[in-house]
This record gives sequence, structure tokens and C-alpha cells, in this order.
Amino acid sequence: MASHRRPRQPGRARVSVLTATAAAAVAITSQAAQAAPQPSKNEVKAKVDKLYEEAEMATEKYNGAKEKQEKLEKEVSNLQDKVARGQEDLNDLRDGLGAMATAQYRGGGIDPSVQLLLSSDPDSYLERASTLNQLSGKQAEALSRIAEKQRTLQQQRAEAAGKLEDLDTTREALGEKKREIQGKLATARDLLNTLTAAERAELAAKEDRANRTAGQRVDLGSDVPESQRAAAALSAAQSKIGAPYVWGATGPSSFDCSGLTSWAYSQAGVGISRTSQAQANDGTRIGQSALKPGDLVFFYGDLHHVGLYAGNGQILHAPKPGANVRYESINNMPFQFGVRIG
Repeated sequence: MASHRRPRQPGRARVSVLTATAAAAVAITSQAAQAAPQPSKNEVKAKVDKLYEEAEMATEKYNGAKEKQEKLEKEVSNLQDKVARGQEDLNDLRDGLGAMATAQYRGGGIDPSVQLLLSSDPDSYLERASTLNQLSGKQAEALSRIAEKQRTLQQQRAEAAGKLEDLDTTREALGEKKREIQGKLATARDLLNTLTAAERAELAAKEDRANRTAGQRVDLGSDVPESQRAAAALSAAQSKIGAPYVWGATGPSSFDCSGLTSWAYSQAGVGISRTSQAQANDGTRIGQSALKPGDLVFFYGDLHHVGLYAGNGQILHAPKPGANVRYESINNMPFQFGVRIG
């Protein structure tokens, strides 16, 4: 017979030991959590600034992809228009050949070659160029034009298909960069939210002072621009002091770094590239000692930031998220070279 003895219950002493052990474990865990050091305000700011820099790097890549997308969209649209017009021309040519066939029929019959052309599969016939010598001169000319038009249409359709595929890839890259930028900015916001209200207010006040200083008189020295176009570009950018930085923006009410420089030069009647890396090749490269007001100035090894030289060691630029277009010292970032737009 099976035993029905009740299991032995733990003694009171054992329960007390287990309870004490669990309590100690909770206490140790709590102490460890409390002991984990919170990042200081300066550490948070350094991390946020790094995220903003990374977001700007991604922004310039986004700008390049967006520029490519817009270019491809125009090319695809033009090719599709050409194909549509070409198809209309081909239909007209075929109608003309059909009219010739009708006239032949009324005059006593249709040439066998024309009959084949007007069959359900005339395109295959056009590939048989050797049959053209069986036709009259007028018919041969019409067939030759049809064959040439078909070849052109095939090439244009193939080119349009390739552009559409490239466009899809570019749009995908654009979406990836957009998500990357938004992710970095969201992480930066989360980091800032770990600070106390007083610390956030202190950082905001510091940024506000920097933005206000940009709108006040800055000693730009006595240097003059090298050209009227450079002067006009700098003047246009100066009219936007205080405008907010917004990634991907090209004005007129908000800008990213290359958006400001490209907009400023467009106001001077000069077209330059959209991205900072491309703008680096839009003119003659010069060293820091040769800079004149209105020259482009580039920073960081990968050239992901650009501004306008304003004179006396000051640049005018759209700095980063949360900041406005303003003057700053050229020494605040790792300068690479300047570019003078010809």
C-alpha cells in the first residue's frame, strides 16, 4: 500500500533564515542600483553633442540621397514621356504603312511582305532585314523607320526600367537615413530627460545665450569678400541669423548646414551642390590664412559640416539641432579647408 504520510514542513527557524536571505538579497540589489552613478550634466551634454554630430553626418547622406532621388524622378519622367511620344510616332508610321497596303489592295493586291508586316506579329518580321529588298522603295523606307523607332523605344524602355530600379534603391536608402537621424535625435532627447529640471534649464539657457549673441553685433574685422557674389551670399546668410536648424531643410525659414550655404549662394545667382561633401568640390580650395568673407569653410575629416566665413575668425552657419543660424569661432570645430566659389 502506498504511503500517505504528509510531507515534512520546514521548521520556523529555516523559514526565518530563508526570509532573511531574501531580504538581504533585495537590500544588496537596491544598494547596487542606488550606487550606480548617474551621468553628470557635462557627461550627458557630451553624449548629446556626439549624437547631434552623428545625426548631422547622417543628414548629409540623407541630403545626397534625396538629391539623387529628385534627379532620378525627373529622368524617369522624361524617359516615360519620350516612350509615350515614341509609341505614338510608331503607331503613326504603322498607320501610314497600312494606308499604303490599302492602296495596293485597291490597285490589284498587297505585297506579301506588307501582308506579313500587318499580321498579328509584325515585330518579328521587322527583325528580318533581308526582306526589305522585296519591297518598293517607299515601303522599304517606311519599314526602316519603323524598325529604327522600335529599337529606340526598346532602349528607352530598358533605360527607364533601370532608372526605376535605381530610384527604388535610393528611396530605400533615404528611408534608412531618415530613421537613423530620427533615432539619434530621440536618443538625445531621452538623455536630456535624465537630467533634473534645473540642469535642463541651465543647458537651455546656455544655448539661448549663444543664439542671442549671434544676433548681436560681432566683430568681423575689416576683410572684404573676394567677389560680389561672395558678398551677396554672405549678406543673404546674415539675413537668416536666428533661423532654426532643421535637418534636411534648405530655407527660407529653416536650414541645415549645407542647406544654408546652398540657399545663400542661390540668392547670389550661383548654383552650388546640395551636400557639404559635394560643395567641397564646387570651387578652389584654400587654407585658413587665405579665407575671405563669403568663402565656404569645411569641418571634420569627412566634411560633414560647412558654413560661411564671416571674417576675423568667425563663421556663420546652421550649427545643430536646437540651435539657430549664428556666428561662432572657426576654432570651435576641426577646420579642414576653405573653398572659394569662382
